[in-house]
Amino acid sequence: MRKLLIARICIPLLFCVPARAQQSGNYLSETVEAKTRSRDASGSPVFSDWKPFETRLVANIRDFKPAPVELNKYGSSKSIKSKKTGFFRAEKINNRWWIIDPEGYAGLNIAMNSVNTGNSERNKEAYAQKFTNNTDWIQKTKTQLHDLGFNGTGSWSNHGAVIKANDQSKKPLSYTINWNFMSSYGKKRGGTYSVPGHTGYPGNVIFVFDPEFEKFCDEHAKQLATYKDDPNLFGYFSDNEMPFSLKNLEGYLHLKNKEDHGYLAAKKWLDERNITQDQITDKDRAEFLAFAADKYFSIVSNAIKKYDPNHMYLGSRLYSSEKNVPAFMKTVGKYVDIVSINYYGVWTPNSKMLANWEKWSGKPFIITEYYTKGMDSGLPNISGAGWQVKTQEDRGKFYQNYCLALLESKTCVGWHWFKYQDNDPSNSKAEASNQDANKGIVDNDYNLYIPLADKMRELNQNYIQLINYLDNINK
Repeated sequence: MRKLLIARICIPLLFCVPARAQQSGNYLSETVEAKTRSRDASGSPVFSDWKPFETRLVANIRDFKPAPVELNKYGSSKSIKSKKTGFFRAEKINNRWWIIDPEGYAGLNIAMNSVNTGNSERNKEAYAQKFTNNTDWIQKTKTQLHDLGFNGTGSWSNHGAVIKANDQSKKPLSYTINWNFMSSYGKKRGGTYSVPGHTGYPGNVIFVFDPEFEKFCDEHAKQLATYKDDPNLFGYFSDNEMPFSLKNLEGYLHLKNKEDHGYLAAKKWLDERNITQDQITDKDRAEFLAFAADKYFSIVSNAIKKYDPNHMYLGSRLYSSEKNVPAFMKTVGKYVDIVSINYYGVWTPNSKMLANWEKWSGKPFIITEYYTKGMDSGLPNISGAGWQVKTQEDRGKFYQNYCLALLESKTCVGWHWFKYQDNDPSNSKAEASNQDANKGIVDNDYNLYIPLADKMRELNQNYIQLINYLDNINK
């Protein structure tokens, strides 16, 4: 049954009714207040006043009655069987994308980013009190994540510790590795710099046209051979949040060094089309973006598959408007197994946008970053991209509402929450986007946020039943 939509009606000085999200099911309406985040002219973060957001929760779906579902050791449904290959892969079955695990069963990749120990003095003191050593920490953390319904770890996790823990367990955690091809090459080449959340490049354009880049990637990818036979490896990211943009064409053309390979490639691209710089259109910008993307994704995917043909290539964690350029997404889809997207700025994922990503790329997607920050954590919550909410309970409600939309999409094969542990404001060495915010499922003393964890567990442990429910009502 499709729930009726209620438009946003604002009456001055009286009240404001929030827009109802475009979601399905016979669910009881609930709202959560949040502060949206933007930036001022100087680039500093600015938060709005508190605003109500329509929120769908598992417990508020009136006709959802979860029945027991048998899951295997990877957290996949034993009722959906496909070809067993011994490694993870993506497959579309009856118009829905799934992750097929090494045993051949279908499920989703539900993972946690940055599963690692904190490096501040406070973190170290708390670690010493709670854990005897790193093996003790990862075993307890692995048990904790499984209890919450997570079956994997995402970027910036201690995959070495996860591998050791898997060796001693019959219930593994999958893991991912980010190989940072472009940022590593840039560090060696020179010219890169740090910006909040990722690596910055001159002119906000990557060095993909350097003839040395391809050779570097081949050499860099040789390390993958170490992991190629591990069934618990989910896949590889090639980089994180690179500046793919419709502004790339002018970005290369405006480079100060007119002997730079990027400038020369952009100039040649224009000259071959008899286009002058003052004639450039958005169509030209999109086509050039696809041209540059083809160069990057072909090089890194060839390097990855050369040294590890068994595991998935998960893309480069797109984060900006590039994911809404059809020509770019079509190019990405030629080379990746799954499109990875860091998706901020929405309370409820846009169903049309989710559908377009698969329509344009021909591949499923995975959300590789999202979160909210609770004001009851005692942290300032200024840095980072996530919105502010009032409580840990509200963080859990956001998690359920957000993930229910992903489950409904049929094109999403998983999500990675950012992240395992809070930022510590006392850590002067922290990266700019990770300085003072309540992003973790545990605080700086490794204490679990119970209200958030309860909501995560409720959705994660019922994700197969929720998929069945949503598919049934949306037939």
